[in-house]
Amino acid sequence: MKIALWLVLGLVFAIGAYIRLAPSDPARWHIAPQVEADKDLKGGVMRVVETGPDGLARLDALAQVTPRTSVLAGSVDDGMITYVTRTKVIGFPDYTTAQQDGDTLRIYGRLRFGGSDFGVNKARIDAWLGQM
Repeated sequence: MKIALWLVLGLVFAIGAYIRLAPSDPARWHIAPQVEADKDLKGGVMRVVETGPDGLARLDALAQVTPRTSVLAGSVDDGMITYVTRTKVIGFPDYTTAQQDGDTLRIYGRLRFGGSDFGVNKARIDAWLGQM
């Protein structure tokens, strides 16, 4: 019985370590969002917003001060940025890619692990847009 408990605890620890330490490949996640209209998804959200030409710069300023959020790839000068935002306890990564297309800002936020993000990407991205 004790051995089974230790095996389960070891498995939980290994899964948690993988979730927190798994590398994020920019080639997989830093891809231009194919977003034509706002859409709520089970594991993410898509937004298209008319922001003017400085929308990405304004979004970047908000994302940079969001807790547990870092830039995976890109920059304002590149016209596209992908952010990784991790949950507080386990460190589940969510990816948000934003691309400036003229006066239009296209945003795609999605989870990496699991089938549902429980609305956290929608809440974060809509909060950023609300602050803009």
